[in-house]
Amino acid sequence: MSKHTSGERTIWVNGLIATMNPEIDDQYGLLRDQAIVTEGHRIVEIVPQEDLKIAAGQPVVDFGGALVTPGLIDCHTHLIFGGDRAAEWEMRLNGASYTEIAAKGGGISSTVAATREADFETLYNRTIQRLAALVGDGVTTVEIKSGYGLDLENERKTLEVAAALQEEVAVDISPTLLSAHSVPKEFAGRPDDYIDEICNNIMPALYEEGLFEAVDIFIENIAFNLEQTEKLFKAATALNIPVKAHSEQLSNIGGSGMVAKFDGLSTDHIERLDEDSIKLLSEKRTVAVLLPLAFYFLKDTIIPPVELLRKYKVPMAVSTDFNPGTSPFASPRLAMNMACTLFGLTPAEALAGMTRNAARALGRESIQGQLKAGYQANFAIWDVERPVEIFYEIGRNPLVGRVFLGASDF
Repeated sequence: MSKHTSGERTIWVNGLIATMNPEIDDQYGLLRDQAIVTEGHRIVEIVPQEDLKIAAGQPVVDFGGALVTPGLIDCHTHLIFGGDRAAEWEMRLNGASYTEIAAKGGGISSTVAATREADFETLYNRTIQRLAALVGDGVTTVEIKSGYGLDLENERKTLEVAAALQEEVAVDISPTLLSAHSVPKEFAGRPDDYIDEICNNIMPALYEEGLFEAVDIFIENIAFNLEQTEKLFKAATALNIPVKAHSEQLSNIGGSGMVAKFDGLSTDHIERLDEDSIKLLSEKRTVAVLLPLAFYFLKDTIIPPVELLRKYKVPMAVSTDFNPGTSPFASPRLAMNMACTLFGLTPAEALAGMTRNAARALGRESIQGQLKAGYQANFAIWDVERPVEIFYEIGRNPLVGRVFLGASDF
């Protein structure tokens, strides 16, 4: 990737810097006529350009007036899976019901079957294309969930693909165990037994192998209930593993409250979240992750309670939720656009949702998501005059370069 090695002290000048630092009196934390000084993987300082002392031979990079933001963080994705669900989507568009599609082997079970059948190389080659699309939209950190293997062997295979991608692509990957995504066919009618399998075998084995850093679960009437969630979260907490959940997407059975009870990193989807749960999230500073692309693709009509989230100062993140069934969109910029047009976020809230608050949703808020001293030197460079233009015009990509851990392709 690098035109500038990450080990040397580098000065970056002539950029409009959207720091996303809430301590700066501007909705984007904008700084003008300032320079970013990096050394190795970190930002050393941001200083007025007129105060710079540049030594002979000192590497200096000129942004040429471009906008500079923190690298985008896509904090909720299901990038690794076999097959696709395009035919299923066409069936839905032609009038088939969910029951009819499921009866023909569609739905998540078809993706599980295809993922189990696919070998490591096939999954790797498909996923690296999706990951390249995210990187091309300015992403420097991405969460990748398992959840289409649903047994020890295939969950391991999925997470090993994520680990291999981390070694090959200039992006930080945050792997999450989502074995509690659905009940696999071998445990049909026995969800409690499957949760036991995750708690006793899948989770401890794969965590011991260092393959993931957080645990997720789908809390819904069609998935797992609160009692099962609590059992999983207790087992994860005993291993000091952070938790998060898919919750309140289709119904409200109290999933977000359970996430807050265990000091969870985030609760995701949350279209049907209630005020009492929002109060709990506010107390714990748990992030509410908004997924507008899934909302759009499913033609949902109930939007997340954004005004209440604002009222109680719950951090709101925005993510693509890239997955084969309900959000086949590898575009963080489109997710930010739709967060504004469909959910009513301001552009500043949307960008904070894909930077500062997304970092919090991954437990990285002290090192990522802002441009400030001590943070990782991850930033995106855009050929725009103002931040809103990053995701205003979707047909044209204004990204001109990224810096990842101090190394640049700009």
